[in-house]
Amino acid sequence: MKPIPRRSNAPVFWGLFGAGGMLAALFGPVLVFMTGIAVPLGFILPSDAMSWAHMQAFAQHWAGKGLLFVVVALFMWHAMHRILHSLHDLGVHAGAALKIACYGLALLVSIVAAWVLLALGF
Repeated sequence: MKPIPRRSNAPVFWGLFGAGGMLAALFGPVLVFMTGIAVPLGFILPSDAMSWAHMQAFAQHWAGKGLLFVVVALFMWHAMHRILHSLHDLGVHAGAALKIACYGLALLVSIVAAWVLLALGF
């Protein structure tokens, strides 16, 4: 009887890495420009467009919650996967503890982001 081959969990992490990388490449520069340059200086939108009341209303809407969660969670999964593989390139070989630390932190940040967004109410 042949042994059952072990399935790898790598495709899950590569999928999260790829989704976060695509999101970071397409929307990261736009988010930095909008939140750090355009809105504070009043280029495109009025400078009060990112006031506390507006941002709270955005975060309390179901679409805003979804967008914020996707951005935070996928950026974090992408970053932690990149850090894990960068450490490997530097000679720190990823054992189980390092993988658990990196992916565990990404999972923790995703859970906290979901909890905070849900705690804001609708």
